[in-house]
Amino acid sequence: MTTQAPAAGAAPLVVRTVAVPDPGPLLGLLPDSRGLAWLRRGEGLVGWGDAARVRVGGPDRFAAAEDWWSALVRTAVVRDEVGQPGSGPVAFGSFTFGDEPGGSSLVVPEVVVGHRAGRWWVTTATVGGVIPPVAELPGVTPVRRPAGVVFADGARSGAEWSTVVATALDRIAAGEVEKVVLARDLVAESAEPVDLRWPLARLAETYPGCWTFAVDGLLGATPEMLVRLDLGLVTSRVLAGTIRRTGDDAHDLVNAASLARSSKDLEEHEYAVRSVADALAPHCTGMNVPETPFVLHLPNVMHLATDVTGVVGDGWTSLRLAASLHPTAAVCGTPTEAARRVIADVEGLDRGRYAGPVGWMDARGDGEWGIALRCAEVDPADGRRLRLFAGCGIVAGSDPEAELAESAAKLVPMRDALTG
Repeated sequence: MTTQAPAAGAAPLVVRTVAVPDPGPLLGLLPDSRGLAWLRRGEGLVGWGDAARVRVGGPDRFAAAEDWWSALVRTAVVRDEVGQPGSGPVAFGSFTFGDEPGGSSLVVPEVVVGHRAGRWWVTTATVGGVIPPVAELPGVTPVRRPAGVVFADGARSGAEWSTVVATALDRIAAGEVEKVVLARDLVAESAEPVDLRWPLARLAETYPGCWTFAVDGLLGATPEMLVRLDLGLVTSRVLAGTIRRTGDDAHDLVNAASLARSSKDLEEHEYAVRSVADALAPHCTGMNVPETPFVLHLPNVMHLATDVTGVVGDGWTSLRLAASLHPTAAVCGTPTEAARRVIADVEGLDRGRYAGPVGWMDARGDGEWGIALRCAEVDPADGRRLRLFAGCGIVAGSDPEAELAESAAKLVPMRDALTG
């Protein structure tokens, strides 16, 4: 674990939050490509600068990040004049799917601008002995459209990936696993370093019902909320079961009805909901798990979706709850450990932070952690190169060619964001 936090005995983190008038669209405030963001329908948080940072890895990465954050806020000097979830000290975070060393981080921005329910605020954080002044919003440099973007196969070609799906189906038929989620990647290269504010704006505009995010070079628009904790109420949105949209509204309605009746997709969805409900139940005094899913309509695909809710009774933070849920059946499979073994054996892909938790947490432990889907990760050594990711749930009866088409549909949001 590496940190850029105040050392023992050093001056604590000092934080000030004040209400401000409407400063305009939050993404329009990001001064450059290195900003952080978590937005849905124009509400959320954006930030920039590093007041403190921790990098963690391995199987204990969530606990290490939680311990670091708890120690940081325990000694922090805070003047919060807003008192909303997301005001006061805030850390943005992203975590790897697997247990590899490093790669996961929490970042405390120097400046955060928030918007919720008709209220706006600015938080300034610094390491020092005095309350920082109210931040002046910086001048914004012009946003550059990506130039000359070309796409190429990632770890496997489409045909090779279909073969991997067939191999996974053999493992399912042998009774080794009930469901396994397989990911594939696509490489995008631009003629010059990508200004991430361009694809972020495209994603937020095209997918307003998703959570648009940017943390440490990972960006995307996820439709799946792993866990949201707000004043004791926890919510998790589970997606599993997908069909591509055709662009014909009447045809899409027929397809949505077919999806809602599909035994294959309903089985896949049931696995995912069960894994989330079982993980949350020990921490809740009451839960609501709908018996049937609804169909979530997005511009490119439709999903079977279920919102699981509960009342947290043991004081767990949003990050601890996210750790208890990860990885869900929606991004790994069922049973979890068997699915992880199959993924390691056949996928042939370094997922990095794809399908890991991404989001934010405040000093109270409230926060929102999505699953990093419909996303891309910038190559830290070359800002012109990004890896785009998609994944599909494979169960008995899955068709490799249909799964390949589904993965292509899930790559559309990031492809269009880079070229639109």
